[in-house]
Amino acid sequence: MTYKPALIFLTFLAQAFFSLVLIIITIWGSLALYYQLSESRLITYAVIALWVLIALLAFSTIWFSDLQQYRKPAFIGFVIVFAVLLVWWQTIKPSLNRDWAPEVSQTVTAEYTGDIVRLNHIRDFDWRTEQDYTINWKSADYDLSKIQSVDLFLSYWSSPAIAHTLVSFGFDDGRHVVFSAEIRKKRGQAFSEIGGFFKDFELAMIAAEESDIVYLRTNVRGERVYRYHVDIAPEQARQLFRLYTDTGNRLSKEAGFYNTLTANCTTVVFDMARILDPSIALDYRVLLSGYLPEYMFEKQLIVTAEDNTQSMRLNADISEQAKGSREGYSQRIRTMAMPLPQAAE
Repeated sequence: MTYKPALIFLTFLAQAFFSLVLIIITIWGSLALYYQLSESRLITYAVIALWVLIALLAFSTIWFSDLQQYRKPAFIGFVIVFAVLLVWWQTIKPSLNRDWAPEVSQTVTAEYTGDIVRLNHIRDFDWRTEQDYTINWKSADYDLSKIQSVDLFLSYWSSPAIAHTLVSFGFDDGRHVVFSAEIRKKRGQAFSEIGGFFKDFELAMIAAEESDIVYLRTNVRGERVYRYHVDIAPEQARQLFRLYTDTGNRLSKEAGFYNTLTANCTTVVFDMARILDPSIALDYRVLLSGYLPEYMFEKQLIVTAEDNTQSMRLNADISEQAKGSREGYSQRIRTMAMPLPQAAE
């Protein structure tokens, strides 16, 4: 009799554990079906309802003693259906051929001849609104030995913990080219953080002019954008540039899915940090990219005269300088920036 309370408690813990696992699997399966099953919402909702009903039957046998006799067949049925769901999930593959939104209809590719690289499909749109723009894709040659600066842009639209990261390379002739790992939306598709966990978007590497991809965020969408000078040696800058172009070339031939957590704009930024300092470990501020500047400040990877992150952020905010036309945009957003140190020979 002395063991009965302990047995009851252990039984409750086991029931709670299996119930939690069941709930997590059910939610995952429901969202997977919602985002991937069919363009017909009626069919999708019907299948989700059936899936949830099967899960509820298994769940009820855990807690109701009158249903214990049905526990084994209920769980066998649930496991079989879940296995079928997993097999179906594995058949969903990314694609290079969809009706893409115009702004991601092309992705960057690169051709190297020594330090000279030709970038193809550089985006140079003239944005008036998010729906009204002039499409322009172009090619251009860059000399990697002439890289003078690397800037990290962070764009915030809602939560201070989440920001889109972009990396801009500046050359001695005054040109800049920005790389951005972005979702490759289909025409008319809207972004969803949850959908990003469920193979709803492919991943695209976009190269663009600052007066396109940064201007879009500061002047059209009204997002808060910050620019940080990255403390980087010339050879590291070339290595980082090649990292972006290698990723672009790969994604142009082998489609990959965007993932809100593991394959997004911060993934390459972490690779950047590892180039700058191979000893850097993965940190929550890399995953929660809105806090990335504090992490890079702590690791002394940002060029700044400030001794605290609050002042650093204030000086990095380009929202006011960005106001105006596209003409002279790159120079304008740097008018209040501190001078860059001379690149090492």
